[in-house]
Amino acid sequence: MSKKKVMIGMSGGVDSSVAAYLLKEQGYDVIGVTMKLWQDDDDDLIENEGGCCSLAAVEDARRVADNIGIPFYVLNFREVFKDKVIDYFIDEYLNGRTPNPCIACNKHIKFDDFYKKARQIGCDYVATGHYAKIEKDEEKGRYLLKKSVTDKKDQTYALYNMTQEQLEHTLLPIGNYEKDKVREIAKEMGMNVHNKPDSQEICFVKDNDYANYVKRHSNKRIEEGFFVDTKGKVLGKHKGIINYTIGQRKGLGIAFGKPMFVVDIDPNRNTVILGENDDIFSKELIAKQVNFIPFDDIKEPIRVQAKIRYSAKPSPATVYKCGEDSIKIVFDEPQRAITKGQSVVMYDGDVVIGGGVIDERL
Repeated sequence: MSKKKVMIGMSGGVDSSVAAYLLKEQGYDVIGVTMKLWQDDDDDLIENEGGCCSLAAVEDARRVADNIGIPFYVLNFREVFKDKVIDYFIDEYLNGRTPNPCIACNKHIKFDDFYKKARQIGCDYVATGHYAKIEKDEEKGRYLLKKSVTDKKDQTYALYNMTQEQLEHTLLPIGNYEKDKVREIAKEMGMNVHNKPDSQEICFVKDNDYANYVKRHSNKRIEEGFFVDTKGKVLGKHKGIINYTIGQRKGLGIAFGKPMFVVDIDPNRNTVILGENDDIFSKELIAKQVNFIPFDDIKEPIRVQAKIRYSAKPSPATVYKCGEDSIKIVFDEPQRAITKGQSVVMYDGDVVIGGGVIDERL
Protein backbone atom coordinates (compact mmCIF):
# COMPACT_ATOMS: atom_id res chain seq x y z
CA MET A 1 0.00 0.00 0.00
CA SER A 2 1.45 3.36 -1.02
CA LYS A 3 2.05 6.09 1.53
CA LYS A 4 -0.46 8.92 1.84
CA LYS A 5 0.97 12.07 0.31
CA VAL A 6 0.81 15.43 2.13
CA MET A 7 1.88 18.92 1.06
CA ILE A 8 2.86 21.07 4.02
CA GLY A 9 3.13 24.84 4.04
CA MET A 10 6.54 25.73 5.48
CA SER A 11 7.02 29.30 6.68
CA GLY A 12 10.58 28.88 7.92
CA GLY A 13 9.38 29.00 11.52
CA VAL A 14 9.71 26.36 14.21
CA ASP A 15 6.05 25.27 14.17
CA SER A 16 5.77 24.31 10.50
CA SER A 17 9.28 22.83 10.58
CA VAL A 18 8.40 20.46 13.42
CA ALA A 19 5.02 19.71 11.81
CA ALA A 20 6.86 18.55 8.67
CA TYR A 21 9.20 16.36 10.74
CA LEU A 22 6.30 14.78 12.67
CA LEU A 23 4.42 13.96 9.47
CA LYS A 24 7.47 12.19 8.04
CA GLU A 25 7.89 10.26 11.31
CA GLN A 26 4.23 9.21 11.07
CA GLY A 27 4.93 7.62 7.69
CA TYR A 28 3.53 10.17 5.27
CA ASP A 29 5.11 11.03 1.91
CA VAL A 30 5.81 14.71 2.72
CA ILE A 31 6.38 17.58 0.27
CA GLY A 32 7.52 20.89 1.76
CA VAL A 33 6.28 24.08 0.11
CA THR A 34 6.84 27.75 0.85
CA MET A 35 4.33 30.08 -0.76
CA LYS A 36 5.81 33.05 -2.57
CA LEU A 37 3.44 35.84 -1.62
CA TRP A 38 5.46 39.02 -2.04
CA GLN A 39 5.59 41.25 -5.11
CA ASP A 40 9.08 41.66 -6.59
CA ASP A 41 8.76 45.44 -6.40
CA ASP A 42 7.53 45.47 -2.81
CA ASP A 43 10.38 46.44 -0.50
CA ASP A 44 8.28 45.80 2.60
CA LEU A 45 7.97 42.11 1.88
CA ILE A 46 11.55 41.58 0.79
CA GLU A 47 13.04 43.47 3.73
CA ASN A 48 10.69 42.25 6.45
CA GLU A 49 13.04 39.45 7.45
CA GLY A 50 10.94 38.48 10.47
CA GLY A 51 7.88 37.83 8.32
CA CYS A 52 6.70 34.40 7.25
CA CYS A 53 7.09 35.27 3.57
CA SER A 54 10.51 36.91 3.60
CA LEU A 55 13.50 35.69 1.59
CA ALA A 56 15.22 34.57 4.80
CA ALA A 57 12.15 32.48 5.68
CA VAL A 58 12.40 30.62 2.36
CA GLU A 59 16.01 29.71 3.06
CA ASP A 60 15.18 28.58 6.61
CA ALA A 61 12.40 26.34 5.26
CA ARG A 62 14.69 24.93 2.56
CA ARG A 63 17.36 24.03 5.16
CA VAL A 64 14.81 22.28 7.37
CA ALA A 65 13.46 20.29 4.40
CA ASP A 66 17.02 19.19 3.56
CA ASN A 67 17.62 18.31 7.21
CA ILE A 68 14.61 15.99 7.46
CA GLY A 69 15.00 14.66 3.91
CA ILE A 70 11.88 15.83 2.11
CA PRO A 71 11.54 17.57 -1.29
CA PHE A 72 11.05 21.34 -1.13
CA TYR A 73 9.50 23.79 -3.57
CA VAL A 74 8.57 27.48 -3.68
CA LEU A 75 5.17 28.06 -5.32
CA ASN A 76 3.93 31.39 -6.62
CA PHE A 77 0.73 32.69 -5.01
CA ARG A 78 1.46 36.39 -5.55
CA GLU A 79 -1.56 37.34 -7.63
CA VAL A 80 -4.20 35.71 -5.47
CA PHE A 81 -2.47 37.03 -2.32
CA LYS A 82 -2.55 40.58 -3.65
CA ASP A 83 -6.18 40.24 -4.70
CA LYS A 84 -7.58 38.41 -1.67
CA VAL A 85 -5.36 39.66 1.16
CA ILE A 86 -3.47 42.89 0.39
CA ASP A 87 -6.21 44.66 -1.60
CA TYR A 88 -8.83 43.54 0.90
CA PHE A 89 -6.65 44.84 3.77
CA ILE A 90 -6.30 48.27 2.12
CA ASP A 91 -10.00 48.53 1.19
CA GLU A 92 -11.13 47.66 4.71
CA TYR A 93 -8.98 50.39 6.28
CA LEU A 94 -10.21 52.93 3.72
CA ASN A 95 -13.77 52.00 4.71
CA GLY A 96 -13.17 52.63 8.42
CA ARG A 97 -12.86 48.96 9.35
CA THR A 98 -10.03 46.99 10.98
CA PRO A 99 -9.34 43.79 9.00
CA ASN A 100 -7.61 40.58 10.01
CA PRO A 101 -5.43 39.65 7.01
CA CYS A 102 -4.27 36.35 8.58
CA ILE A 103 -7.86 35.09 8.57
CA ALA A 104 -8.24 36.16 4.93
CA CYS A 105 -4.96 34.39 4.08
CA ASN A 106 -6.10 31.15 5.74
CA LYS A 107 -9.49 31.31 4.01
CA HIS A 108 -8.38 32.18 0.49
CA ILE A 109 -4.75 31.05 0.26
CA LYS A 110 -3.71 28.28 2.66
CA PHE A 111 -6.93 26.29 2.73
CA ASP A 112 -8.25 27.18 -0.72
CA ASP A 113 -5.66 27.82 -3.44
CA PHE A 114 -2.88 25.92 -1.64
CA TYR A 115 -5.29 23.04 -1.00
CA LYS A 116 -6.42 22.99 -4.66
CA LYS A 117 -2.79 22.94 -5.81
CA ALA A 118 -2.06 19.99 -3.50
CA ARG A 119 -5.03 18.02 -4.84
CA GLN A 120 -3.96 18.76 -8.43
CA ILE A 121 -0.58 17.10 -7.87
CA GLY A 122 -2.15 14.06 -6.23
CA CYS A 123 -1.75 14.88 -2.55
CA ASP A 124 -4.21 13.35 -0.10
CA TYR A 125 -3.73 16.13 2.46
CA VAL A 126 -2.39 19.59 3.13
CA ALA A 127 -0.79 20.41 6.47
CA THR A 128 0.27 23.49 8.42
CA GLY A 129 1.95 24.30 11.72
CA HIS A 130 -1.21 25.75 13.31
CA TYR A 131 -1.97 25.02 16.97
CA ALA A 132 -5.40 23.40 16.53
CA LYS A 133 -6.91 19.91 16.20
CA ILE A 134 -9.23 18.25 13.69
CA GLU A 135 -11.37 15.31 14.80
CA LYS A 136 -14.24 13.42 13.18
CA ASP A 137 -17.60 13.15 14.94
CA GLU A 138 -18.44 9.61 13.78
CA GLU A 139 -22.01 9.86 15.04
CA LYS A 140 -22.83 12.94 12.94
CA GLY A 141 -20.37 12.17 10.15
CA ARG A 142 -18.82 15.65 10.37
CA TYR A 143 -15.32 16.92 10.98
CA LEU A 144 -14.77 19.21 13.96
CA LEU A 145 -12.17 21.89 14.57
CA LYS A 146 -11.03 21.88 18.19
CA LYS A 147 -8.71 23.98 20.33
CA SER A 148 -5.12 22.85 20.72
CA VAL A 149 -3.88 21.47 24.03
CA THR A 150 -2.18 24.79 24.75
CA ASP A 151 -4.72 27.56 25.24
CA LYS A 152 -1.98 30.18 25.19
CA LYS A 153 -0.96 29.33 21.61
CA ASP A 154 -4.35 28.12 20.29
CA GLN A 155 -4.96 29.37 16.73
CA THR A 156 -8.50 28.16 16.05
CA TYR A 157 -9.68 31.80 15.98
CA ALA A 158 -7.97 32.21 12.59
CA LEU A 159 -9.31 28.92 11.15
CA TYR A 160 -13.08 29.21 11.61
CA ASN A 161 -13.74 29.47 7.83
CA MET A 162 -12.67 25.89 7.13
CA THR A 163 -15.18 23.73 5.24
CA GLN A 164 -15.94 20.04 5.78
CA GLU A 165 -13.94 19.12 2.66
CA GLN A 166 -10.93 21.14 3.82
CA LEU A 167 -11.07 19.69 7.34
CA GLU A 168 -11.23 16.15 5.93
CA HIS A 169 -8.06 16.74 3.91
CA THR A 170 -6.03 18.79 6.42
CA LEU A 171 -3.49 17.59 8.99
CA LEU A 172 -2.44 19.73 11.97
CA PRO A 173 0.40 17.72 13.55
CA ILE A 174 1.29 20.04 16.45
CA GLY A 175 -2.23 20.51 17.87
CA ASN A 176 -1.42 18.10 20.69
CA TYR A 177 1.90 19.75 21.61
CA GLU A 178 2.91 22.58 23.92
CA LYS A 179 5.13 25.24 22.33
CA ASP A 180 8.08 24.36 24.59
CA LYS A 181 7.90 20.74 23.44
CA VAL A 182 7.84 21.84 19.78
CA ARG A 183 11.02 23.88 20.32
CA GLU A 184 12.59 20.94 22.15
CA ILE A 185 11.89 18.58 19.20
CA ALA A 186 13.38 21.14 16.78
CA LYS A 187 16.52 21.40 18.92
CA GLU A 188 16.87 17.60 19.15
CA MET A 189 16.61 17.38 15.36
CA GLY A 190 19.35 19.99 14.93
CA MET A 191 17.03 22.53 13.31
CA ASN A 192 18.58 25.99 13.43
CA VAL A 193 15.06 27.48 13.72
CA HIS A 194 14.51 25.93 17.17
CA ASN A 195 14.97 29.27 18.96
CA LYS A 196 13.62 31.51 16.18
CA PRO A 197 11.17 34.04 17.69
CA ASP A 198 7.51 33.78 16.75
CA SER A 199 6.45 36.18 14.03
CA GLN A 200 4.24 38.84 15.61
CA GLU A 201 3.75 41.11 12.63
CA ILE A 202 1.65 40.95 9.51
CA CYS A 203 4.10 39.62 6.93
CA PHE A 204 3.56 42.35 4.34
CA VAL A 205 3.56 45.33 6.73
CA LYS A 206 7.00 46.53 7.79
CA ASP A 207 7.34 47.77 11.39
CA ASN A 208 3.61 47.14 12.00
CA ASP A 209 2.85 50.58 10.51
CA TYR A 210 -0.52 49.76 8.93
CA ALA A 211 -1.50 53.35 8.17
CA ASN A 212 1.73 54.10 6.30
CA TYR A 213 1.34 50.88 4.29
CA VAL A 214 -2.23 51.76 3.27
CA LYS A 215 -1.17 55.31 2.40
CA ARG A 216 1.65 54.13 0.15
CA HIS A 217 -0.23 51.33 -1.57
CA SER A 218 -3.63 52.92 -2.03
CA ASN A 219 -4.53 55.00 -5.07
CA LYS A 220 -6.79 57.16 -2.89
CA ARG A 221 -5.72 60.34 -1.16
CA ILE A 222 -6.02 60.07 2.60
CA GLU A 223 -8.01 63.14 3.62
CA GLU A 224 -7.93 64.82 7.00
CA GLY A 225 -11.29 65.11 8.75
CA PHE A 226 -12.88 65.89 12.08
CA PHE A 227 -13.07 64.24 15.47
CA VAL A 228 -16.63 64.55 16.78
CA ASP A 229 -18.21 63.50 20.05
CA THR A 230 -21.14 61.07 20.32
CA LYS A 231 -23.58 63.96 19.82
CA GLY A 232 -21.82 65.18 16.67
CA LYS A 233 -20.00 68.18 18.16
CA VAL A 234 -16.67 68.88 16.41
CA LEU A 235 -13.70 68.36 18.75
CA GLY A 236 -10.73 68.87 16.42
CA LYS A 237 -9.00 67.53 13.32
CA HIS A 238 -7.84 63.98 12.60
CA LYS A 239 -5.09 62.82 10.22
CA GLY A 240 -7.24 60.41 8.16
CA ILE A 241 -9.47 57.53 9.26
CA ILE A 242 -6.88 54.86 8.41
CA ASN A 243 -4.88 55.98 11.47
CA TYR A 244 -7.53 54.91 14.00
CA THR A 245 -9.29 51.83 15.30
CA ILE A 246 -12.16 51.25 17.75
CA GLY A 247 -11.09 51.49 21.40
CA GLN A 248 -7.93 53.48 20.64
CA ARG A 249 -6.94 56.08 23.25
CA LYS A 250 -3.31 56.90 22.53
CA GLY A 251 -2.00 58.67 19.46
CA LEU A 252 -5.09 60.77 18.82
CA GLY A 253 -2.97 63.92 18.64
CA ILE A 254 -5.45 65.91 20.69
CA ALA A 255 -5.83 66.43 24.46
CA PHE A 256 -9.12 66.64 26.34
CA GLY A 257 -8.15 66.68 30.01
CA LYS A 258 -9.78 63.26 30.41
CA PRO A 259 -9.33 59.89 28.63
CA MET A 260 -11.16 59.77 25.30
CA PHE A 261 -11.51 56.73 23.05
CA VAL A 262 -12.40 56.01 19.43
CA VAL A 263 -16.02 54.83 19.57
CA ASP A 264 -16.78 54.66 15.85
CA ILE A 265 -15.44 55.61 12.42
CA ASP A 266 -17.73 57.04 9.72
CA PRO A 267 -16.04 56.76 6.30
CA ASN A 268 -18.93 58.52 4.52
CA ARG A 269 -18.54 61.69 6.59
CA ASN A 270 -14.80 61.12 7.13
CA THR A 271 -15.29 61.52 10.87
CA VAL A 272 -13.84 59.71 13.88
CA ILE A 273 -16.32 59.59 16.78
CA LEU A 274 -14.81 59.89 20.26
CA GLY A 275 -16.36 59.06 23.60
CA GLU A 276 -15.58 58.05 27.17
CA ASN A 277 -14.68 54.57 28.37
CA ASP A 278 -18.31 53.49 28.89
CA ASP A 279 -19.13 54.36 25.27
CA ILE A 280 -16.87 51.62 23.87
CA PHE A 281 -18.71 48.79 25.64
CA SER A 282 -21.64 47.00 24.02
CA LYS A 283 -23.39 43.63 24.19
CA GLU A 284 -24.64 43.07 20.65
CA LEU A 285 -23.22 42.74 17.15
CA ILE A 286 -24.14 41.62 13.67
CA ALA A 287 -21.69 39.33 11.85
CA LYS A 288 -21.72 38.43 8.16
CA GLN A 289 -19.86 35.93 5.91
CA VAL A 290 -20.72 33.33 8.55
CA ASN A 291 -19.36 29.78 8.51
CA PHE A 292 -20.54 26.99 10.81
CA ILE A 293 -18.53 23.78 11.29
CA PRO A 294 -20.43 21.12 13.34
CA PHE A 295 -23.59 21.84 11.30
CA ASP A 296 -24.54 23.74 8.14
CA ASP A 297 -26.72 26.42 9.74
CA ILE A 298 -28.89 27.31 12.74
CA LYS A 299 -32.65 27.84 12.84
CA GLU A 300 -33.13 28.32 16.57
CA PRO A 301 -30.99 30.47 18.90
CA ILE A 302 -27.94 28.68 20.35
CA ARG A 303 -25.74 29.31 23.36
CA VAL A 304 -22.00 29.69 22.80
CA GLN A 305 -18.86 31.26 24.17
CA ALA A 306 -17.70 33.89 21.67
CA LYS A 307 -14.61 36.04 21.30
CA ILE A 308 -14.40 39.27 19.30
CA ARG A 309 -10.65 39.27 18.67
CA TYR A 310 -7.75 36.84 18.73
CA SER A 311 -6.49 37.94 22.15
CA ALA A 312 -9.93 38.06 23.84
CA LYS A 313 -11.29 35.44 26.21
CA PRO A 314 -14.48 33.68 25.06
CA SER A 315 -17.59 35.09 26.78
CA PRO A 316 -21.07 33.55 27.13
CA ALA A 317 -23.51 34.69 24.43
CA THR A 318 -26.65 33.77 22.48
CA VAL A 319 -26.57 33.52 18.69
CA TYR A 320 -29.59 34.33 16.53
CA LYS A 321 -30.00 33.79 12.80
CA CYS A 322 -30.90 37.14 11.23
CA GLY A 323 -30.28 36.81 7.49
CA GLU A 324 -29.10 34.52 4.70
CA ASP A 325 -25.46 34.95 5.65
CA SER A 326 -25.65 36.84 8.92
CA ILE A 327 -26.14 36.29 12.65
CA LYS A 328 -26.80 38.47 15.67
CA ILE A 329 -24.78 37.75 18.80
CA VAL A 330 -25.96 39.00 22.19
CA PHE A 331 -23.35 38.70 24.95
CA ASP A 332 -24.33 38.20 28.59
CA GLU A 333 -21.85 40.91 29.58
CA PRO A 334 -20.78 44.03 27.64
CA GLN A 335 -17.67 43.59 25.49
CA ARG A 336 -14.97 46.22 25.06
CA ALA A 337 -14.37 47.73 21.61
CA ILE A 338 -16.35 45.48 19.27
CA THR A 339 -14.64 46.35 15.99
CA LYS A 340 -16.06 46.22 12.46
CA GLY A 341 -13.86 44.12 10.17
CA GLN A 342 -12.57 41.86 12.94
CA SER A 343 -13.97 38.35 13.30
CA VAL A 344 -16.17 36.94 16.04
CA VAL A 345 -15.56 33.24 16.65
CA MET A 346 -17.94 30.96 18.58
CA TYR A 347 -17.07 27.95 20.75
CA ASP A 348 -18.76 25.16 22.67
CA GLY A 349 -16.03 24.22 25.13
CA ASP A 350 -13.03 23.35 22.95
CA VAL A 351 -15.11 22.85 19.78
CA VAL A 352 -15.25 25.68 17.23
CA ILE A 353 -18.90 26.31 16.30
CA GLY A 354 -17.95 28.83 13.61
CA GLY A 355 -17.54 32.55 13.09
CA GLY A 356 -18.09 35.57 10.91
CA VAL A 357 -16.86 39.08 10.16
CA ILE A 358 -18.22 41.78 12.47
CA ASP A 359 -20.32 44.14 10.36
CA GLU A 360 -22.08 46.22 12.96
CA ARG A 361 -22.00 46.98 16.65
CA LEU A 362 -25.49 47.46 18.14
